[in-house]
Amino acid sequence: MRFGHIAGDRMLDLVNTVAWRLGGPERAEALKTFSDVVDWCLESDLLGPDEAAALRDLADRDAAAAERERERVVEARERAYAILFEGDAEAARHLADMYRAAIAAADLVRAGDRWQWRDRDTDLGLPGHRIVRGLVALTQREDLDRLHQCEDATCGWVYLDTSPRRNRRWCNTKDCGDRNRSRAYYARQKAKGRHP
Repeated sequence: MRFGHIAGDRMLDLVNTVAWRLGGPERAEALKTFSDVVDWCLESDLLGPDEAAALRDLADRDAAAAERERERVVEARERAYAILFEGDAEAARHLADMYRAAIAAADLVRAGDRWQWRDRDTDLGLPGHRIVRGLVALTQREDLDRLHQCEDATCGWVYLDTSPRRNRRWCNTKDCGDRNRSRAYYARQKAKGRHP
């Protein structure tokens, strides 16, 4: 898989499509093209293979429109981050506007024993509509008290802390965790006058 899936919710995994979110110039966007958005949606089960192929074909025919839709996805992702981690009411208003457009493009239909949104068209707006609906659902989860951000100073990845004691500190213990433990060890040794 191309993208990280460590957050415990696929929409939080979307928020994590920015590497080094808090890292200033090191910040790196993973959704650089509309095709990246399609890839992420495929990995996250928001699109099927046939839909993805149709969207890539549409994007090849109208690159400018595809880029606008990619920008809309990134905007929605950043609005959700601002809502969840900064309590930004203006971001919530913008995401609500995006949500109204997303539900206007779909019908609420019965699927077995539940109801779900079914998009009317496979157009370039499809990934964004599904993502926006997912982001709004994320903001309404009942377990957001478990929402946490990696304690690395520059990482910024987010996740639901489902550990029994709610003491998970790092997005990934073998990446940010190991790096920060090594830094702490080096700082302790330096303070004792030793140089490891």
